[in-house]
Amino acid sequence: MDPSKTNGQKSLSHVVAVPYPGRGHVNAMLSFSDDLAARGLTITVVATEEWLGLISAAASDSSPSPSAENPRFRSIPNVIPSEHVRYADFAGFIDAVFTKMESPFERLLDRLDPPPDAIIADTFLPWAVAVGNRRGIPVYSLWPMSPSTFSVFYHFDRLESDDSEGRADDDLIKCIPEIRAVRYGDLQWLMAIKSTLKRLLETFLWVPKAKALLLTTYYDLEPGIVDALRSILPISVHPIGPSIPHIKLHRSDSNYDDYFSWLDSQKDESVLYVSQGSFLSTSGPQLDELVAGVRMSGTAYIWVARGGDATRFEGGSHGLVVGWCEQLRVLCHRAVGGFMTHCGWNSVLEGLYAGVPMLTFPLACDQPLNRRLVAEVWGVGIDLLKEAKASEVVGERRWRRLSGG
Repeated sequence: MDPSKTNGQKSLSHVVAVPYPGRGHVNAMLSFSDDLAARGLTITVVATEEWLGLISAAASDSSPSPSAENPRFRSIPNVIPSEHVRYADFAGFIDAVFTKMESPFERLLDRLDPPPDAIIADTFLPWAVAVGNRRGIPVYSLWPMSPSTFSVFYHFDRLESDDSEGRADDDLIKCIPEIRAVRYGDLQWLMAIKSTLKRLLETFLWVPKAKALLLTTYYDLEPGIVDALRSILPISVHPIGPSIPHIKLHRSDSNYDDYFSWLDSQKDESVLYVSQGSFLSTSGPQLDELVAGVRMSGTAYIWVARGGDATRFEGGSHGLVVGWCEQLRVLCHRAVGGFMTHCGWNSVLEGLYAGVPMLTFPLACDQPLNRRLVAEVWGVGIDLLKEAKASEVVGERRWRRLSGG
């Protein structure tokens, strides 16, 4: 798909991109916006004032920043709860995203010069489709998770009507077309968000009203799912490739942080990179087991630890603990030989891009499903949760063996 053209219609020149306000969603939209800007389109990314600040704080010389000419950034007021407290009242956060962002977004469109030729909106922002349809602006729905996860949401009625008598968590799901390796237990998180599930499912009633569905994946990763969606949806479905910051890898102006100097001093494929994402947290007992196992294995590691978690690493001598890093650049470094991941879709795509085998430790949401793809469908990783006991804690002895000891 050439995003600058729309099936015989005029070429696009100015596109507004609006991400769902969550780190994985924002990162995917920013990477795609960077790709489109590199092809000559003018891109305006719209985010709340808080998110604009977060994007600016995370920006480095190797990534687009809110002061860059293209993509350019515009803000709407902070009409939703802060990113720092959204998990405390997730239902309230979702309700605000669905009901309070539409009006300021539409007012912002009135002030843009030139006016946009198209809107690219996260699938979880259905009001963006409504705004575009009212104004005669085509809206492209960007899905920043796996096609399998989209299919689970889209066919949720089949899951509800499926006979549950005698069904075990480890039973394969067979009622969704072309889905592979996913168990009913992998979708327990859907039942845990009942207060928001109805609103989230309403999103998928708006997808057919968009111009097209854009999937952040390669077709060959899940061809059966993509073909099934193409046969069901009345709009075009385009796998656009992984929406990850691959363009940054080819920029020579990146900051050369200390952790790269440390990686340069390590042997080829000798380092384990560990990251558990930016939103959900590993339990304290589990994190203690993982730290103990890596230490006892003697494996060199670079570990992204948030907040107070860094204190758990005190006394370690063969690794490096950082609060943040350029993940894709680290994964592509010659010294990195493995990736312990929470299985967020962006991280899975980055691991695949870098060709690094993965130790999968999903926490919630779409991550258990992504784990199945990595470990059972593509065969590029190991499922750590198979080793969990009744407490759902992977013991340090098993972890030590898997991580190299």
